Amino acid sequence: MSRTGALNGLRVIDLSRVLGGPYAGQILGDHGADVIKVEPPAGDETREWGPPFLDGTASYFLGLNRNKRAMALDLRKDEGRAVLLRLLEDADVLLENFKTGTMEKWGLGFDTLTERFPRLIHCRVSGFGADGPMGGMPGYDAILQAMGGIMTVNGTQASGPIRVGLPVVDMVTGLHAVQGILLALHHRSLTGKGQFVEAALFDTALSLLHPHAANHALSGKLPSLSGNDHPNISPYSTYETATRPIYLAVGNDRQFAKLCAEIGAPQIAEDPLFASNGARVTNRDALKVALEAVMTAFDGAELADRLIRAGVPAGPVLNVEEALAHPHTAHRQMRVEIDDYKGLGSAVKLGETPADYQSKPPAFGEHTHIILAQAGFSEDEIQHLAETGITPTSRPNRG
Repeated sequence: MSRTGALNGLRVIDLSRVLGGPYAGQILGDHGADVIKVEPPAGDETREWGPPFLDGTASYFLGLNRNKRAMALDLRKDEGRAVLLRLLEDADVLLENFKTGTMEKWGLGFDTLTERFPRLIHCRVSGFGADGPMGGMPGYDAILQAMGGIMTVNGTQASGPIRVGLPVVDMVTGLHAVQGILLALHHRSLTGKGQFVEAALFDTALSLLHPHAANHALSGKLPSLSGNDHPNISPYSTYETATRPIYLAVGNDRQFAKLCAEIGAPQIAEDPLFASNGARVTNRDALKVALEAVMTAFDGAELADRLIRAGVPAGPVLNVEEALAHPHTAHRQMRVEIDDYKGLGSAVKLGETPADYQSKPPAFGEHTHIILAQAGFSEDEIQHLAETGITPTSRPNRG
């Protein structure tokens, strides 16, 4: 592949599976890094996380593994670990999310690798980090949403705590991993030395608690389940219209007055109950009733568009299909199509070195031969590795 992104020339050995690590690897690949995805003989388990499937591979895997070359390697065997060491000879980054202690057990921990590859950046995505009361424990997005306090601020009094309906902890941990890798690359450019980088789901979950942690630090009060309402601002929630709900995010008195004028109800802004944000937060239920009594005469999509163009933050509540079909989605190049593959584009836009979508997610072991050949393995060695199951090119038949 001819790479053009900002990370062109960077080589990443991606041993990670499932979500956080693969998402980080895809971001690096989108921006030009040569990412070699090394799967275990059974494959990344998300290849099975469907339906839906495309050519036997689940959509879950397809959404996280674009712009990578792929091979499989049995790291449980000495010969497999020897292959990995040869791949690391010209690598810049090792990305993995094995349970803490696994790489060390195999003789592939950072302390060992850094002696042989002093410029290598070793990034680990983990659940809880390596030490402490829960050090080494496995982590899963939903568990960390629960333990990290996220569920207790999501939902309503009627529903009780609710998991956020997307793997927010996993995905932001992937972003933190990329951030850590880029910071370590800058440090290496100054010192010539690599370092160990860790992005833990537990830390990420806590980092997402704004403004609830800040509010608690100042007031000592626990946040309540507020549904779609913002704890500090009003009107900042969903509101019904004649067609679909819209979301208002009105942050100041000027915007509030403009909102009321645009819907033909300036008297709402003049009501002492709603004279300031503090008053509107205290009387948010009454405010919702007053606004919806007027807004139910409007088409939701038309009203939201009119409001945002008038300077009042508002948007219609769209479903996934509608969001992906929005004309601004196409304008922002947030949809990617490569042959029969459809994915989401990079959210990071660079003026000189934009993301480059070179290849769709790879088939299992698709690039084994070329990766090994480029690493200096002879044809006889490549054949031996395949025949002994060190580098399988097909997954076990699961019936």
